[in-house]
Amino acid sequence: MRCGKPATRWRARSPTRSAELRSSPGLPRDIVDAGMLKLFIWLTLGAWAMGKAVPSLAAEGEELLGRRAPEWNAVDWLQSEPLQLADLRGRVVLIRWWTDTCPMCARSAPALNEFHDLYAKRGLVVIGMYHPKPSTRQVSAEEIQKVVEQRGFQFPIGLDLDWSNLRKFWLDGGRRRATSVSFLIDRQGRIRHIHPGPEFHKHGEGEHAQCRFEYLELQHRIVELLYDPLLGGEK
Repeated sequence: MRCGKPATRWRARSPTRSAELRSSPGLPRDIVDAGMLKLFIWLTLGAWAMGKAVPSLAAEGEELLGRRAPEWNAVDWLQSEPLQLADLRGRVVLIRWWTDTCPMCARSAPALNEFHDLYAKRGLVVIGMYHPKPSTRQVSAEEIQKVVEQRGFQFPIGLDLDWSNLRKFWLDGGRRRATSVSFLIDRQGRIRHIHPGPEFHKHGEGEHAQCRFEYLELQHRIVELLYDPLLGGEK
């Protein structure tokens, strides 16, 4: 199941998009709802683990947990003005590396859209980092934009065409099983959860049971960072 192995330009659908992302609005006072969601996710994870003995994949890359996330190199952007990770301090950031030729990335797309829809107004910023496969493949911004629209992405898309940021964040740290990695970064800019790829989604059955477990685990971590005051979340 593991997936593996001329100049572009940024486009802004809204001139206020970058300003909206850099702003840090207060989260709504729905702590009870958040607590119930966290409880539901934990109960589901517990039941799933007891029945399936499914381990977390977060052990891969665990040496990076707690470290400050590196700033990404300059990239071109779709659906946003140029962004830097430092601009998003005070927000919870989910970065997902994806590509258009990987079916597992396609199966994970609905979960990214769901997280964006559910939590963007509560302080989550989803970033999709596109990387071509193989790394030498030439892809235009127009081609990538078509895939972005097909998958319904409404969040910023960075074009990591030379894999420089993928290497900085992930591949330079050792041998990895997949390139479609996800990093969850807290409001202080530290890495709190890593999904090492290649896929997660909520409709996992049979051979995809692990995918559902990892989807629930990631959702729990997002809610935890958004609402747990000890982790910089809502008080």
